[in-house]
Amino acid sequence: MTDKTPKYAYEDFKQGLKLPFGPRTITKEEIIEFAREFDPQPFHLDEEAGKASVLGGLAASGWHTVSLFMRMIWDAYLKDSTSQGSPGIEFNRWKRPVLAGDTLSGFSTVLDRRRSKSMPHVGFLTVYNEIVNQRGEVVCELQHTAMVGLRNPEIEGDAA
Repeated sequence: MTDKTPKYAYEDFKQGLKLPFGPRTITKEEIIEFAREFDPQPFHLDEEAGKASVLGGLAASGWHTVSLFMRMIWDAYLKDSTSQGSPGIEFNRWKRPVLAGDTLSGFSTVLDRRRSKSMPHVGFLTVYNEIVNQRGEVVCELQHTAMVGLRNPEIEGDAA
Protein backbone atom coordinates (compact mmCIF):
# COMPACT_ATOMS: atom_id res chain seq x y z
CA MET A 1 0.00 0.00 0.00
CA THR A 2 1.26 3.49 -0.72
CA ASP A 3 0.97 6.54 1.52
CA LYS A 4 -2.34 7.59 -0.08
CA THR A 5 -5.68 7.04 1.61
CA PRO A 6 -6.79 3.47 0.91
CA LYS A 7 -9.88 2.92 -1.20
CA TYR A 8 -10.95 -0.10 0.86
CA ALA A 9 -10.95 -0.38 4.64
CA TYR A 10 -13.04 -2.61 6.91
CA GLU A 11 -15.91 -0.14 6.72
CA ASP A 12 -16.14 -0.62 2.94
CA PHE A 13 -16.28 -4.42 2.94
CA LYS A 14 -20.01 -4.83 3.56
CA GLN A 15 -21.65 -8.24 3.64
CA GLY A 16 -22.60 -9.19 0.05
CA LEU A 17 -19.96 -6.96 -1.59
CA LYS A 18 -18.79 -8.67 -4.79
CA LEU A 19 -15.39 -7.61 -6.15
CA PRO A 20 -14.24 -8.70 -9.63
CA PHE A 21 -10.66 -9.70 -10.38
CA GLY A 22 -8.71 -10.65 -13.49
CA PRO A 23 -8.40 -11.39 -16.31
CA ARG A 24 -5.08 -13.19 -16.50
CA THR A 25 -4.05 -15.52 -19.33
CA ILE A 26 -1.68 -18.33 -18.37
CA THR A 27 1.03 -19.45 -20.77
CA LYS A 28 2.72 -22.80 -21.31
CA GLU A 29 6.01 -21.24 -20.23
CA GLU A 30 4.55 -19.98 -16.94
CA ILE A 31 3.07 -23.39 -16.17
CA ILE A 32 6.39 -25.14 -16.73
CA GLU A 33 8.44 -22.51 -14.87
CA PHE A 34 6.21 -22.70 -11.78
CA ALA A 35 6.13 -26.50 -11.90
CA ARG A 36 9.92 -26.82 -12.18
CA GLU A 37 10.33 -24.78 -9.02
CA PHE A 38 7.38 -25.85 -6.88
CA ASP A 39 5.38 -28.84 -8.21
CA PRO A 40 7.45 -30.91 -10.66
CA GLN A 41 4.87 -33.56 -11.48
CA PRO A 42 5.10 -34.72 -15.12
CA PHE A 43 1.66 -33.41 -16.18
CA HIS A 44 2.76 -29.90 -15.13
CA LEU A 45 6.07 -30.14 -17.02
CA ASP A 46 5.42 -32.00 -20.25
CA GLU A 47 2.63 -31.65 -22.81
CA GLU A 48 2.57 -35.36 -23.69
CA ALA A 49 2.46 -36.39 -20.03
CA GLY A 50 -0.35 -33.89 -19.52
CA LYS A 51 -2.32 -35.30 -22.45
CA ALA A 52 -1.85 -38.84 -21.11
CA SER A 53 -3.11 -37.84 -17.66
CA VAL A 54 -6.64 -37.31 -16.39
CA LEU A 55 -5.99 -33.56 -16.81
CA GLY A 56 -6.11 -33.76 -20.62
CA GLY A 57 -3.18 -31.48 -21.34
CA LEU A 58 -0.32 -29.51 -19.85
CA ALA A 59 -2.01 -28.27 -16.69
CA ALA A 60 -1.06 -25.66 -14.14
CA SER A 61 -0.42 -26.82 -10.61
CA GLY A 62 -3.35 -26.05 -8.35
CA TRP A 63 -0.91 -24.07 -6.22
CA HIS A 64 -0.04 -22.04 -9.31
CA THR A 65 -3.74 -21.32 -9.82
CA VAL A 66 -4.04 -20.10 -6.22
CA SER A 67 -0.89 -17.98 -6.67
CA LEU A 68 -2.41 -16.40 -9.78
CA PHE A 69 -5.59 -15.76 -7.78
CA MET A 70 -3.54 -13.98 -5.12
CA ARG A 71 -1.94 -11.76 -7.75
CA MET A 72 -5.29 -10.99 -9.37
CA ILE A 73 -6.89 -9.92 -6.08
CA TRP A 74 -3.82 -7.84 -5.26
CA ASP A 75 -4.15 -5.99 -8.55
CA ALA A 76 -7.95 -5.68 -8.27
CA TYR A 77 -8.38 -4.42 -4.71
CA LEU A 78 -5.85 -5.53 -2.08
CA LYS A 79 -3.19 -3.01 -3.12
CA ASP A 80 -5.72 -0.24 -2.45
CA SER A 81 -6.83 -1.61 0.91
CA THR A 82 -5.88 -1.75 4.55
CA SER A 83 -5.10 -5.48 4.25
CA GLN A 84 -3.40 -6.98 7.29
CA GLY A 85 -2.98 -10.49 5.86
CA SER A 86 -4.94 -13.65 6.54
CA PRO A 87 -5.01 -16.18 9.36
CA GLY A 88 -5.96 -18.94 6.93
CA ILE A 89 -8.09 -20.61 4.31
CA GLU A 90 -11.25 -22.48 5.31
CA PHE A 91 -11.31 -24.51 2.09
CA ASN A 92 -9.78 -24.69 -1.35
CA ARG A 93 -11.22 -26.82 -4.16
CA TRP A 94 -9.72 -27.32 -7.59
CA LYS A 95 -12.72 -28.05 -9.80
CA ARG A 96 -11.11 -28.50 -13.22
CA PRO A 97 -7.64 -28.15 -14.74
CA VAL A 98 -6.18 -24.83 -15.83
CA LEU A 99 -4.53 -25.39 -19.20
CA ALA A 100 -2.07 -23.29 -21.20
CA GLY A 101 -3.94 -20.46 -22.91
CA ASP A 102 -6.75 -20.33 -20.35
CA THR A 103 -7.80 -16.87 -19.21
CA LEU A 104 -8.78 -16.68 -15.56
CA SER A 105 -10.98 -14.16 -13.78
CA GLY A 106 -13.52 -14.23 -10.99
CA PHE A 107 -15.19 -12.65 -8.00
CA SER A 108 -14.52 -12.28 -4.30
CA THR A 109 -17.71 -12.06 -2.24
CA VAL A 110 -17.79 -10.87 1.38
CA LEU A 111 -19.93 -13.39 3.27
CA ASP A 112 -19.52 -12.05 6.77
CA ARG A 113 -17.50 -9.61 8.83
CA ARG A 114 -16.73 -8.92 12.47
CA ARG A 115 -14.48 -6.69 14.47
CA SER A 116 -11.58 -8.17 16.35
CA LYS A 117 -11.99 -8.25 20.13
CA SER A 118 -8.24 -8.32 20.80
CA MET A 119 -7.18 -5.87 18.07
CA PRO A 120 -9.67 -2.98 17.98
CA HIS A 121 -8.10 -1.51 14.82
CA VAL A 122 -8.69 -4.73 12.81
CA GLY A 123 -11.73 -6.52 11.38
CA PHE A 124 -12.13 -10.03 10.02
CA LEU A 125 -13.86 -10.79 6.73
CA THR A 126 -15.06 -14.19 5.53
CA VAL A 127 -14.55 -14.12 1.77
CA TYR A 128 -15.71 -16.67 -0.83
CA ASN A 129 -13.75 -16.63 -4.10
CA GLU A 130 -14.62 -18.22 -7.41
CA ILE A 131 -12.09 -18.44 -10.23
CA VAL A 132 -13.42 -19.17 -13.73
CA ASN A 133 -11.86 -19.75 -17.13
CA GLN A 134 -12.76 -18.01 -20.38
CA ARG A 135 -15.72 -20.38 -20.84
CA GLY A 136 -17.18 -19.44 -17.45
CA GLU A 137 -16.28 -22.84 -15.98
CA VAL A 138 -15.27 -22.79 -12.32
CA VAL A 139 -11.66 -23.95 -12.04
CA CYS A 140 -11.16 -23.19 -8.35
CA GLU A 141 -13.13 -22.00 -5.37
CA LEU A 142 -11.78 -21.04 -2.02
CA GLN A 143 -12.92 -19.37 1.13
CA HIS A 144 -10.60 -17.50 3.41
CA THR A 145 -10.54 -15.11 6.32
CA ALA A 146 -9.03 -11.70 5.63
CA MET A 147 -7.83 -9.22 8.22
CA VAL A 148 -8.31 -5.57 7.30
CA GLY A 149 -7.66 -2.37 9.14
CA LEU A 150 -10.42 -0.01 10.20
CA ARG A 151 -10.50 3.50 8.85
CA ASN A 152 -12.18 4.71 12.07
CA PRO A 153 -11.30 2.31 14.92
CA GLU A 154 -12.65 4.75 17.50
CA ILE A 155 -16.23 4.10 16.33
CA GLU A 156 -17.80 1.32 18.41
CA GLY A 157 -19.59 -1.72 17.03
CA ASP A 158 -19.73 -3.27 13.59
CA ALA A 159 -21.17 -0.11 12.04
CA ALA A 160 -17.66 1.31 11.82
